[in-house]
This record gives sequence, C-alpha cells and structure tokens, in this order.
Amino acid sequence: MALNLPLAVEPLVPPRSPRARRVRVDRLLTHLVLSAASLAILLPVLWTTRTSFAGRDLAYRPGDLWFSPTVANYRKIFVDQTFQTYLWNSLWIGAATAAVCLLLGSLAAYSIARFRTGGAPLSLAILGTQMLPPVTLVIPLYLLIRQKIGLLGHDVTLIDRGWTLVAVYLSFNLPFVVWILVGFFQSIPRELEEAARVDGAGQFQAFHQIVLPVSLPGLLAAGVFAFVLSWNEFLFALILTGRESRTMPVALASLMTSQGNQVGAICAATIAMILPIVVLTWVIQRFLVRGLTFGAVK
Repeated sequence: MALNLPLAVEPLVPPRSPRARRVRVDRLLTHLVLSAASLAILLPVLWTTRTSFAGRDLAYRPGDLWFSPTVANYRKIFVDQTFQTYLWNSLWIGAATAAVCLLLGSLAAYSIARFRTGGAPLSLAILGTQMLPPVTLVIPLYLLIRQKIGLLGHDVTLIDRGWTLVAVYLSFNLPFVVWILVGFFQSIPRELEEAARVDGAGQFQAFHQIVLPVSLPGLLAAGVFAFVLSWNEFLFALILTGRESRTMPVALASLMTSQGNQVGAICAATIAMILPIVVLTWVIQRFLVRGLTFGAVK
C-alpha cells in the first residue's frame, strides 16, 4: 500500500522592495561617512602616540610604522625636565577653577532662573562677556597684577602664582558656567521645590537637597567645560606665570626653540596632556548616566 506523503513546500521569500534597498544603501553610506570622520579625528592622535615612542630619527619619518618603541621622549620631559610639575600645576589650577565656578555659578544661575535676578540686561551682559576677545584683557590684567601689594610688612607680587591664574580664569569661565546652568535650573519643575517647602524645608535647603541632585548632569557638564577651558588656556598662562606656576600648554610651547622643534618630546608632552582629559571624560560619563537616572520621585 503506497503512502501519500506530503511534499515539502519551500517558503516563498518575498523580493526586496526598492525602499528596503534604498534604506540599506543609505545606512551603508552613513557608516562610511562616520568612519571617515572618525579616522580624521583619530589618525592625528594615533600618529602623535606613535611619534612619542619613536626615536629622534624616526620622528621625522612618519612612513616607518614598524620600529622598536622607546620611552626616551617621556624620560626627557619627566626626568631631564620637570614636566610633572607643570602637569600638576595644570591639574590643580583647572580643578580649582572648575570648583569655584560651580560654587559661585550654581548660586548665581539659580537666582537668575528662579527669581529673575537682574532681568534681561544681566542675562545679556553674561552672554556679552563671551564676545570679548581675551587678548584685550591681557595687558590691563598684567599691569594690575604686577603691582606689589603690602602683606604682613612685605611687598608681594601676584605674578607667577597659581591662584592668580585661577582668579583670572574666573573672568571668562564663570559667565560661561552661569549661562549653562541657567538652562538646567529652568528645566527643573518648580513643583519639586514647592513640595519640599511644604514639608518644612527652607529655600536654601530645597536648593541643596532637591535642585542640585536633580541637576547633577548639568553641574558635571559645566564643571568639565570649565576644567577643559582652563586646561587648554595658553595666552594668560604665558603672560602671568613664570617657572614656578607654568602650566602644560606653556611648557609644551617651550619645546619649540630657535634651534629646532623637538618633535618626539612635543608628541610625548601632547599625549601627557590628552590622557588626563580622556580619563576625566570616561569617569564623568559614568556619573552623567547615573545622574540622568537619579529621579526626584521615589
């Protein structure tokens, strides 16, 4: 007796529509453009890293990719020269500037966002400070700072002091931080503060316990911007500092002399400047994600 077995029927695969093919081509082009943009950003950093580990002769031959790496350039800037002092100066000056900017800027931005302090003229003045070229302030500040002041019976000058540089950096970092934080504070609902006030909290207590935790991502972002602006600043640091308070950008520029540019040492110092910013960005990114999920409703 013959068994009638059902024949296997292959599933029909619908042909790709022109729209699906167009989406696939658009996605491919998008990835190609993003890859090209990433290479344009990463290749200079990779070449700088490569040159920082190359010898004196190989530093001028970028085509030689295979060589025995050496730390002679790092030894030159950190052992033969005191670049670790300049790196520390940049770190504490940038951190102090960011801390003072957040302390004063958060209070000023909260007052503007909640109580309309100063009105529109003050907001326009804060924005206008960013339009003033820093070079116009160098000579007046230098003439003011070089004046000796009497302190405990001694004549003291403010030139070549790190705290002087912190005070100068506040002149253009603080308005920038205030401008950023005003937008963050305005986006926080007033109902959160009103609920805290109903529970018996004062105005400053509501600001400290409610507004600041909710606006943590904005505070971190503003602090990072203030730190990076201070870290990369060159003009004021060149004029107002000496050997004791010199920062990394000024120290790096000192490697370019009339006898020639020390390319390997310059690349090593550049990597030493880039690395703390990369680590800071990685650490702050974790806190930014945590701050975004830190809600006010329990």
